[in-house]
Amino acid sequence: MSNTPVNASSTATGSANLLGGGVSPNGDLTSLFTTLLVAQIKNQDPLQPNDPSQFVSQLAQLSQVQSMQQLVTQGKSGNSALNSLQMMALGAQVGSTVRAGVSQLQLSDQPVTLHVNLDAKSASNELVLTSPYGGTQTISLGSLAAGDQAFTVDPKALGLPAGSYSVAVLNVDKQSLPVEAETALTGVRLASDGSVFARLAGVGEVPSSAITQLEGRPATSQTASN
Repeated sequence: MSNTPVNASSTATGSANLLGGGVSPNGDLTSLFTTLLVAQIKNQDPLQPNDPSQFVSQLAQLSQVQSMQQLVTQGKSGNSALNSLQMMALGAQVGSTVRAGVSQLQLSDQPVTLHVNLDAKSASNELVLTSPYGGTQTISLGSLAAGDQAFTVDPKALGLPAGSYSVAVLNVDKQSLPVEAETALTGVRLASDGSVFARLAGVGEVPSSAITQLEGRPATSQTASN
């Protein structure tokens, strides 16, 4: 007598495929498993019945798959909520000065303040700006002491046309140092995949995770009147 047994691995694989397709934990997945289990029982060899422990194992696998699917669903929902909260929190900071790790600048005619942090004094340092067309401009920063060091990129003074530039700072050993921009947060965007991006003056868009400091809004001067 021929039969077509449905073993635990095939059931688990089918369940895993359904998990990837977003099947409801209490809907189609359970119905399909029940159908397969009944078919397996009906088609088993009466002279060599399957070990009942196999059915128990398959039920346990179903429970695990359902739990995994619920965790995935809850995780996606939780991430979406967190991203929305992050966007609202950053949105409330629009106009504030922030610091963010950058590798690109979007220069216009306004200066941009950059920072590097050195572990030790570096006798010779260079700022390297590269245009999309491959043109490179190297500016000497001279000797820099250990710690946080700031300098300004002034497009007008450097004769740089407006546009996008990659930015790098090289120390005396020609090692690239992490660069941060200190600039205004001008906007926030929530991407279709849930990622949050910040728009920074003189930089363009960066992932919200690139922001390292929120420094608050610049103080406004007030004139006293009699």
